[in-house]
Amino acid sequence: IKDWKTRLSYFLQNSSNSNKRKSKKAGKHRNYFRPSPEEAQLWSEAFDELLANKYGLAAFRAFLKSEFCEENIEFWLACEDFKKTKSPQKLTLKAKKIYNDFIEKEAPKEINIDFQTKNMIAQNIQEATHTCFSVAQKRVYSLMENNSYPRFLESEFYQELCKKAPISRAAQGT
Repeated sequence: IKDWKTRLSYFLQNSSNSNKRKSKKAGKHRNYFRPSPEEAQLWSEAFDELLANKYGLAAFRAFLKSEFCEENIEFWLACEDFKKTKSPQKLTLKAKKIYNDFIEKEAPKEINIDFQTKNMIAQNIQEATHTCFSVAQKRVYSLMENNSYPRFLESEFYQELCKKAPISRAAQGT
């Protein structure tokens, strides 16, 4: 668990630092707090609940890192960012970056997808659209939801987050 806490604090610190830079521009500051056990338990109801929560996403990312498959969440997040891109020039640049980082053979963060999907993407990024990674993103999402997510929910770290702190005698007034 100590290793988990170290990794999670690393991710939260890095996420917090990058958000601080962004939030100064936007005039907002976001803090990351350990979720209540009730909030953490909500993550077990749906994979999307986990991904929608900043702390949950950081915890899941740390878990994937411990399983040596963090490229899956990184690819999924890159695709989410890609779909929000407005400029056609930026769309093409981001498509090539995603392809180089995650899709091409021997990519530094190569995801596990079939040959046909890789070929389809290679053709699609020539004239990049918001949907050129959709099939691969759905496959990676499904892989995480059906394999990594259930293991995350069984992990010692997640189980600890869901535990309610025991009430001390001093707090009970005895």
